[in-house]
Amino acid sequence: MSKKILVAYTSKYGSTRKYAEWIASALNADLFPSQTVKAKTLSQYDVVIYGGGLYAGGIAGVKLVTHNPCNNLIVFTVGLADPHTTDYSTIINKNFTPGLLAKTKFFHLRGGIDYKKLSPVHKVMMAMMKSMIQKKPESEREAEDKEFLDTYNSKVNFEDKQTIDSIIAYVKGL
Repeated sequence: MSKKILVAYTSKYGSTRKYAEWIASALNADLFPSQTVKAKTLSQYDVVIYGGGLYAGGIAGVKLVTHNPCNNLIVFTVGLADPHTTDYSTIINKNFTPGLLAKTKFFHLRGGIDYKKLSPVHKVMMAMMKSMIQKKPESEREAEDKEFLDTYNSKVNFEDKQTIDSIIAYVKGL
């Protein structure tokens, strides 16, 4: 018997939605924006996959799955940072209780940014980040800092459909 799978997501600028669509398609899962999912619906699924963008140390919309019981919870985050070199433990620990943390599988994906489409708040946040990086001595700047400065105020896209393969394999292995 096949598993009933839900993919829910919160996406402000589109990258998380795109990944959610790819994952739902690959798994023949139900796909919904998180704001349309009722809490009681989550328990009706064998697997719940939640995707949210990373903003200022938080995962957009994640309370849907942290405040309501889910079976086989998988969370994917989408941000600008390179998942191979980024430590997400602070963000994860801030958003998940130790008990829920132990029962959740996490994946981190890379999105994109178009500064022209940012909300005023996000524009200010990015400007503050730029200022903080510029204050660091060049010798202390990491590769991501340099990349951020090089691409600041432009449009960049790191979305990669192949990066969902590990999520698909994990779900199929449940």
